[in-house]
Amino acid sequence: MKVDYSIPNRHLSRHNMHNLTANKMLEKKWGKKNVDNDSLLEVPKGWKEPGITKEDNKHGMLAESSFATLFPKYREKYLRECWPLVKKTLADYEIKAELDVVEGSMSVSTTRKTWDPYSIVNARDLIKLLARSVPYEQAIRILENDIACDIIKIASLCRNKERFVKRRQRVIGPNGSTLKAIELLTECYVLVQGNTVSALGPHKGLRDVRKIIEDTMKNIHPIYNIKTLMIRRELAKDPQLQNESWDRFLPKFKSKNISKRKQPMKKRIKKIYTPFPPPQPESKVDKELASGEYFLKPSTKKARRQAEKKEKQKEAVEKKQDKRAQAFVPPQETGESAAKKLKKTDDTVNVEELKKKIKKAQKKKIGQTSGS
Repeated sequence: MKVDYSIPNRHLSRHNMHNLTANKMLEKKWGKKNVDNDSLLEVPKGWKEPGITKEDNKHGMLAESSFATLFPKYREKYLRECWPLVKKTLADYEIKAELDVVEGSMSVSTTRKTWDPYSIVNARDLIKLLARSVPYEQAIRILENDIACDIIKIASLCRNKERFVKRRQRVIGPNGSTLKAIELLTECYVLVQGNTVSALGPHKGLRDVRKIIEDTMKNIHPIYNIKTLMIRRELAKDPQLQNESWDRFLPKFKSKNISKRKQPMKKRIKKIYTPFPPPQPESKVDKELASGEYFLKPSTKKARRQAEKKEKQKEAVEKKQDKRAQAFVPPQETGESAAKKLKKTDDTVNVEELKKKIKKAQKKKIGQTSGS
């Protein structure tokens, strides 16, 4: 007797029935059998999700949604200037925007005519970016379909204030070169402001920006991540490597934790531990017993002390006298000054020169007398 183990159609689950019908439809269309469900998930190159229009939602929204955010005092002047433009742009999506200068807040809310349900989330991100010092020209890009934003809080990633400032400056780089490189590789707009980093761009780029910023605040230089992104960018151009692992091409950086702790001037050397206590120091009596002074009479002891005292006084007087005598000792002269002194003190007289001088003096006197 043969037993039929096949499951009738009525016992199949809805999911399996759906797969069977999908496979049959694909067989008819492409003439292929046993088509996998994975092939249905493949997205063709260059495909973009179609955006929503007013015609897709003619009836508008039933419930009202609203978001509000605070802004710092220094942003008030700029927001006053650009707020008419913000209102005008959000009016295309039928979203109401309000600026409260007294409270220092911005708010956005939907109306009954709002046709895009997700536009209120974009409007919320828009006011957040404006509050974080992002210019209106860049912030307005958030309303596009493929653009998103990410506000990274970096204050909690580094506790020391000096280190925090240095690492934040490392993100910007000299003359903003590092920030420019990050923007070019990730296709995102990045702004470092206070304790936050605002990023605006495609989702893939935002993921890379967050990784670079977080690693930099954890003391990993951004150049390593930038180098990795550059290599990935070049590998993506090669169609043969699309389905292969890129780990062999990417650089692997090892972290070197070199402690730069300031060393003390005087290092304490730890003594070897011994369970025994140190030897007891000798007392005055013990020293006298050892020298035999303990057994002397008090008069002889006194005489000894006086003699020692007189010797010390004598030494002190001699030192003082030597010090005073040093002032009367002439300093040692150099060779040149000694030679000059010798010339001055020379007793030898040149007789001929003396005769000439006397004759000259006599002639002068005769000339003076004749003239008078």
